[in-house]
Amino acid sequence: MTDIFENYSVKNESTFKIGGIVKKAAFPHTIEEMVNLLNSNEYDIVLGSCSNILFSSGKIDKNIIFTKHIKDYKFEDPKLTVSCGTKGALISKECRERALTGFEFLIGFPGSFGGMIYMNASAHNQSISDCFVSARLFDIKNAKIINFNKDDMNFSYRKSGLLNGNYILLDAVFELKEGSKAAIEELMQRNIEFRKLRQPSLSFGNAGSIFKNPVNDSAGRLLDLAGTKEEKSGGAAVFEKHANFIINKNNATSFDVVNLMYKMYSKVKEKYTIELEPEIKYIGNEGTEEYKIWELMTSKNIQTTQK
Repeated sequence: MTDIFENYSVKNESTFKIGGIVKKAAFPHTIEEMVNLLNSNEYDIVLGSCSNILFSSGKIDKNIIFTKHIKDYKFEDPKLTVSCGTKGALISKECRERALTGFEFLIGFPGSFGGMIYMNASAHNQSISDCFVSARLFDIKNAKIINFNKDDMNFSYRKSGLLNGNYILLDAVFELKEGSKAAIEELMQRNIEFRKLRQPSLSFGNAGSIFKNPVNDSAGRLLDLAGTKEEKSGGAAVFEKHANFIINKNNATSFDVVNLMYKMYSKVKEKYTIELEPEIKYIGNEGTEEYKIWELMTSKNIQTTQK
């Protein structure tokens, strides 16, 4: 049965460990429950593990569906059907046990499949779209369940056909490849070591990469050369080992993070005339100071439908 809470604190839902109070939060346990909520037209946003979400620290005038309890999956080797709230790292381990290759890159991801498909998550020369076959979606405009194949999804770097906000992912089918369990394990270990050396652990609140990579370049490289590693704002600081990460070092607020992002964005723009695009998504109310700062960086990422 769906759990519904009024005036719900979202601070602990986000890996950033930042967030205020939303009007209503609903936690369905099945896809059927989720579809019923979507049909009610009461909810503004659908979120998963919130691993690249920045919630405003203030009151957020929205009703939100969280999918983290919808975590069913079924293997029919080499095919896999997985629900929107299932964690990527769990499926990566299951694939290793079955000697199925294609999802080794997910071993270090805190995200769930709804959000990872939404943004076509990728790392280490692998991406969600590589093994994608089809998905069941909720068509918001027509209030019905539809199916998309891979071509319908229009996958590209950090993009999919879900970004327009017209569809919500319910579950998806993937086709993996048979591989060597030893080789899969070795690749997963390399990926884990890479993340340990270059990325912050979740013991410090963070939301992964802050900015998208520009075409044929690296946001981390540009930020490093622009001298952003020493930057901080309130309780938020740029991670010392990689300039494209912000950590919640000391009870940071959403304003701290947005203000720090703008400093980073401005330094790169001034030095290279390149305007970095945020990879994280911001959820807050229009008219606030931090919202206005966010809009200076982008007007495309104020709202999100699934992450």
